[in-house]
Amino acid sequence: MIAPPMLRALWSYRGFVVGSVKREFQARYSNAILGALWSLLSPLAMIVVYTVIFAEVMHSKLPGVASQYGYSIYLCAGVLTWGLFAEIVARGQNVFIEQANLIKKISFPRICLPLIVVFNALANFAIIFGLFTLFLLASHNFPGLVWFALLPVLAVLVLLATGIGMVAGVLNVFFRDVGQFLTIAMQFWFWLTPIVYPASILPENVRPLLAWNPMVAVIGACQAILVEGRAPDWATLAPAAVLAVLLCVFGLRLFRKRSGEMVDEL
Repeated sequence: MIAPPMLRALWSYRGFVVGSVKREFQARYSNAILGALWSLLSPLAMIVVYTVIFAEVMHSKLPGVASQYGYSIYLCAGVLTWGLFAEIVARGQNVFIEQANLIKKISFPRICLPLIVVFNALANFAIIFGLFTLFLLASHNFPGLVWFALLPVLAVLVLLATGIGMVAGVLNVFFRDVGQFLTIAMQFWFWLTPIVYPASILPENVRPLLAWNPMVAVIGACQAILVEGRAPDWATLAPAAVLAVLLCVFGLRLFRKRSGEMVDEL
C-alpha cells in the first residue's frame, strides 16, 4: 500500500515525526497552570458526567444488560472511539492547509504530516481510553482478555479515518468547500451511527440501511467488547476494513499525483 521509497522516507524522518508529536502535545498545555493534568481532567470529567447522569440520575438501562453502568459504558465506548475517528478526519482534512508555511519553507516528505496527525490523535485517545479502562476495572465491569480484541477494531477505525482524512486533505487544498462539506457530513454521520442509542430502537425498515454505514460495524464491535464482554463478529468488520484499505491506497495515490501542485495552491 505504501511504496518502499515512501517507507524509507518516513523512517529517515522518524525523528521529525516524533518531535512534532511531542511539540504539539506540549504546546497544547504549555501556558496552562495545571499543564498536562488537563489531558486527564477533561476526559475524567466526561466519564464522571456520563456515569452520574445516566447511571445514577436517569437510571438508564440497556436491554439485556444487567449492569448498573451498562448504558454509561455503551455511551463512552461509542463516544470515545468516534472521537478518535472524528479527530483524525478533522485534522487530516486541514493538515496541508494548516502547515502551508512549513511545506513552503522546509523540504521534507509531506506524507509525514498525516502520520503526525494520526499519532497525535492516538496519544490523546490513549490517555482518555486509559482512564476509561481504569473506570471499568474500578466498577468491576472490565471485560477481561477480550479487551485486547479492541486493537484490530481500532486499527480498522484508524485506517478508515486516515484514508478519509488524506483524500479530503488533498482535495481541500484545491477545493476549500470539501472541508466545509465534510464537517457538516460528520455531524450527520455521528447521529446516523448507533452511538447514543441502540440500533434495536430503530424501525424495522430502517435497520437494513445501517449496513451501508461502515462505522456501525466498528462502533458496534467496540460496544460489544466493552459492554457485553464478547468478541465482535469479525465478518461484519470486513467491509469496513476493505473500504479503509481502498481509501488509504486512493489517498496515497492522489497525494503522490498532486503533491507538487499543492505547493502552488497553498
